[in-house]
Amino acid sequence: MNATTTRGALLAALACVLVGGSFTANSVLGDYPYAGGQFLRYGLACLLLLPAAGRGAADRLRALTPRQWGRLALLAAVGMVGFNLAVIAAERTAEPAVPGVFVGCAPVAVAVIVPLLDHRRPQRTVVYGALLVAVGAFTVQGWGRTDGVGIAFSVCALAGEAGFAVLAVPVLRPLGPRLLSAVVCAVAALESAAIGLMADGGGWLRRPDGVETAALLWQAVVVTVVGFVCWYVGLQRIGAERATLFSGLIPVAAACTAPLVGTGSYGLPQAAGSALVGLAVALGSGVLGRAGGERLAGARAFRGNRRPESRGVCVPETQE
Repeated sequence: MNATTTRGALLAALACVLVGGSFTANSVLGDYPYAGGQFLRYGLACLLLLPAAGRGAADRLRALTPRQWGRLALLAAVGMVGFNLAVIAAERTAEPAVPGVFVGCAPVAVAVIVPLLDHRRPQRTVVYGALLVAVGAFTVQGWGRTDGVGIAFSVCALAGEAGFAVLAVPVLRPLGPRLLSAVVCAVAALESAAIGLMADGGGWLRRPDGVETAALLWQAVVVTVVGFVCWYVGLQRIGAERATLFSGLIPVAAACTAPLVGTGSYGLPQAAGSALVGLAVALGSGVLGRAGGERLAGARAFRGNRRPESRGVCVPETQE
């Protein structure tokens, strides 16, 4: 990997680790109104992100077409508000591991969907890595009690996780990571407020207590502001297919942080699944293939007298 792709991979990994930690924060927000919590989280994140949007932000927003605005609304509805709603709905009739396993399959969906949308064939190594990520996520999460409704909402959560990457690709270039993060947070806050008013009426928003305030601040400042920008920068540098491989770190981070609040344990299955996810990400992102290719090329360049076989032409590494 060159410096650009390495930096993009590290940022995507950091974003997914932060999202995994947010699942633990969700465990202390069970009594807080869902829509109100999402409104506070995304509204605060938008206020924090706007000053960092850069020069010409207003001009870039005015240049967006109605179709691009529709995509932004769909991105917020499916990948943010809808995803969280689907997870909560699934956990009403299923154990948390069930939606976690389905979300772990998102890399497989993205590895197939993105190339098809670009009218090209899926990359074999990325697909193999995505399949291993899904197996690793299953090993970390295990499987739990569920029914048809729980599975249906878990599938919706899978669609939301995949949509968070796929729907962002066409609007990432004109807006950039920081402005895109600010805009989708603003749209998600408005959508959350509308859902809250329709579903809960006047009780959709209340003053959070101390623990709830800390959890909401963590989700807004760290997970959303830092995590979203890191995610979209990573997406921009290494592409949606490879960036989504790192979503396998979400259940790993959730399993590692759950013991901190007494909502889970970390044992041998979680350790084995974590190792498998790491191997899968290395395989799918091309780290293993490049390392092996470089060693083979170096061996072929020298013969018995340890002199270069030929000077040849140095071809710069292709940026992905």
